[in-house]
Amino acid sequence: MQPRFEEYPVTISPLTLAEGGGFLATFPDLPGCLADGETPEEALTDARGAFDCWMAAHIADGRPIPVPRARDAVAA
Repeated sequence: MQPRFEEYPVTISPLTLAEGGGFLATFPDLPGCLADGETPEEALTDARGAFDCWMAAHIADGRPIPVPRARDAVAA
């Protein structure tokens, strides 16, 4: 079964002006899977594309897909 975006918690954090401003979306369970945007909503929208690419690369390479942890287990 293909992993679903909705199953994985996403953390959205503000970026400093030195970091370019905007917001960063990361997946605690998916190392290296991240996206950014000018607004939290844009970062979340872009995170969906990052998730799809991350999963496609891992599946194509035969790498294991981490099981998502419970959403309440991720600190904000």
